[in-house]
Amino acid sequence: MKSFLSGAAIVAVATMPTTEAFVSPSIHTRHVEVLSSTSMGMRLKSGSRNRSALTSRVYLSTKLAMSSTALDTSDAETTFGSKLFATYIRAASIATTLFPLWTVLFTGMALKSPSSFAWFTTEYFTAALAALMLSMGITLKPEDFAKVAKRPNSVFIQFALCYAMMPLLALFLGKACGLDSALLAGVVLVGSINGGQASNLCTYIAKGNVALSVLMTTATTLGAIFMTPLLCKTLLGAIVPVDAVGIAMSTIQVVLAPIAVGMFLNKNFPKVVKAILPFAPVVGVVSTCLLVASAVAQVAEPIRNAGMSLQIPVLLLHLLGGLVGFILPKLLGFGEVACRTMAIETSMKSSAFGFLLAKLHFGQYAARVPSAVSVVWMALTGSMLAVIWRYIPVPQPKVFDRSLLEKYPPFQPKKMLKNMFVEKED
Repeated sequence: MKSFLSGAAIVAVATMPTTEAFVSPSIHTRHVEVLSSTSMGMRLKSGSRNRSALTSRVYLSTKLAMSSTALDTSDAETTFGSKLFATYIRAASIATTLFPLWTVLFTGMALKSPSSFAWFTTEYFTAALAALMLSMGITLKPEDFAKVAKRPNSVFIQFALCYAMMPLLALFLGKACGLDSALLAGVVLVGSINGGQASNLCTYIAKGNVALSVLMTTATTLGAIFMTPLLCKTLLGAIVPVDAVGIAMSTIQVVLAPIAVGMFLNKNFPKVVKAILPFAPVVGVVSTCLLVASAVAQVAEPIRNAGMSLQIPVLLLHLLGGLVGFILPKLLGFGEVACRTMAIETSMKSSAFGFLLAKLHFGQYAARVPSAVSVVWMALTGSMLAVIWRYIPVPQPKVFDRSLLEKYPPFQPKKMLKNMFVEKED
């Protein structure tokens, strides 16, 4: 309204006659004052609006600049974090690939300076085994075990390889290399014990079936309760007492419990597992290297004195065991992944457990030396197989020929008997 009146006043003044006869000085002065005051108010309001708009523009531009700076900083931090994580992944892959090298280095350190690993007591030994199994457990799901349980034939075959082929191979190699009775007993003991926990890590590196490997390790570990004493008595003529309850409890603590915890985390906290999963192989490699070094450090002097006469049969035991463990399942028709898993599981024995048995239940000190030597060759053989297979792609399965089912139908006893009785009735 005020702007309308101001406009009307301006129009009125502009159209008024300029002759003084028509407009008195007082009226003219009042019109000019009205015009001046109105124009001044308009200028003041216009200036106020301009200053407000200018302030708003400055505020918005400053805010946008700050937001842009914050985004740039956030992007820079994200980019730096991504680069750092990618660098770690590459470094971890290289470290895992060099697993055999780390085993050799830790073994050399343990032989040269056994006291360096004196701090690695039994409690740390058990904790390292548990950490190794936990690092594998977070990669598993209950469905993995359900799939394996539907086809347990691979577990049965590996059990036979562990407790039939390996003990006989150990006895043959020991006698062929002319070992004395104490060292021969130690080598046979290595062949007669269960599969090692480090095999699960090597199976993971080799792109094998980790769930199958864990089941095989558990089966052979439980089987050690009765198979190891039986084999030692049969092959060596010596009775080796084994604490069955102690082995069962150790199996639960070191193998089953960490795996169960890992599977629980994988199912209920998948984001946490996804965050820590890249660190699992590194934890496994470090744990295994410490376990190897600790066992070697305890019998460093006998290992140095044993010479090649003991190194060769122990090496061949693990190497030939791995080859047979791969070739035999392959001939029986198992897939590449299952064959790799069984080969590693057969090759890698729980040498630390064998060392403990020899220490507790064999009278001669030399009987424990083969187990300590086996710790080194077991880790080297398994890790080398794992690294080699890591870079050999698993071949894709061939397309199954359905016509074979018609030519060679599966054996079905119920159907066969039914057909026989129907034919007789006819």
